[in-house]
Amino acid sequence: MTTQESKKLWLSCGVGLIWFLIILWPLLGITPEGLEFGKTFKVFGYVAVGVVILMLFYQVQQAGKLNFVGTPLKATSVGIGKIYEITPRWILLGIVLALAIAFPLVTGRYAHDVSISVLIYICLGLGLNIVVGLAGLLDLGYIAFYGVGAYTYALMSLHFGLSFWLCLPIAGVTAAIAGCIIGYPTLRMRGDYLAIVTLGFGEIVRLILNNWMGLTNGPNGIMGILRPEIFGFQLNKLWMLYYVILGIAVFTILAVYRLNFSRIGRAWEAIREDETAAELMGVNTFLLKLLAYAMGATFAGFAGAFFAARMRFVGPESFSFLESAMVLAMVVLGGMGSIPGVILGVLALVALPEVFREFELYRMLVFGGVMTLMMLIRPAGIWPAKRVGRRSEEAD
Repeated sequence: MTTQESKKLWLSCGVGLIWFLIILWPLLGITPEGLEFGKTFKVFGYVAVGVVILMLFYQVQQAGKLNFVGTPLKATSVGIGKIYEITPRWILLGIVLALAIAFPLVTGRYAHDVSISVLIYICLGLGLNIVVGLAGLLDLGYIAFYGVGAYTYALMSLHFGLSFWLCLPIAGVTAAIAGCIIGYPTLRMRGDYLAIVTLGFGEIVRLILNNWMGLTNGPNGIMGILRPEIFGFQLNKLWMLYYVILGIAVFTILAVYRLNFSRIGRAWEAIREDETAAELMGVNTFLLKLLAYAMGATFAGFAGAFFAARMRFVGPESFSFLESAMVLAMVVLGGMGSIPGVILGVLALVALPEVFREFELYRMLVFGGVMTLMMLIRPAGIWPAKRVGRRSEEAD
């Protein structure tokens, strides 16, 4: 690393620390008793020392002084990668599934609660991955389909006493119909216009849920929703509900995988890469984009029905724009178009904050810093999708 590059790096580091101090002081320095500076500078000092140590470590590594450590580690990582490549996928998937099945047996109630939330968001993330990752359509109102699925099961359970298992496919179909209704007038748009319109429709659905007192009970929500039953036995324990959502998540993963590697999936990828070229090649772009919306909404409907059954209550505040933004962040962070990437993105955005819970006031600050660092290191996502093919200019 040259002297000029080193100066530029330290200058960027200094500017970043100044911005961190500007953000940190309002959080810690403004108290009911008045303005305080000691606590802010104490925390800032710890962070600054840590950043300086990391910068020095980075410069030493760039100078090649740590090759005696880096070379064996790189060789080990290459060896692990080769073992991963030659290991049959069914063995790896079997190990992961066995660990998922055994998880409730070795953990407590808190871990069950977090893992259920993770699995719900995996269903949501994979559904949105069809729309955003495969078809390349930016959807900012996706959580509306989650709400449609939840309210579908809630109303059928409350008014007709139908079982969860009967209502689950109905909730998926209802969400798919809602996806077609919303998608039909919006999918003729592209880019930012599509994002704004989907955001508007998402808010319209939330406002309907909030104001239609006769059907949804408005902001009071719907209570007394039935839990899933098996042979007349109601699943009231969290670990029982864990296995229900695990089955739904496994079905979602398999379905999205099959769609991804089908002719429909190839057509979605063609639309994502160049919609005009795909249309000229005979792809019915509008119909396939509408299908992407419907399929993504279906999995959101499944997740919504389970959410209603788990909570035994649904209200419009659970389906706000922030939830759509969170699911979209999971897809982008994990890697658009990648199933394992979306799963890792969900773990990063749902499970990781629970790991930082002991930091109390600093939890979201640390969490945001880690997310920013991850996106700087892996801008394409934690586990980016592999391209199906290469363009001619790439081959050359």
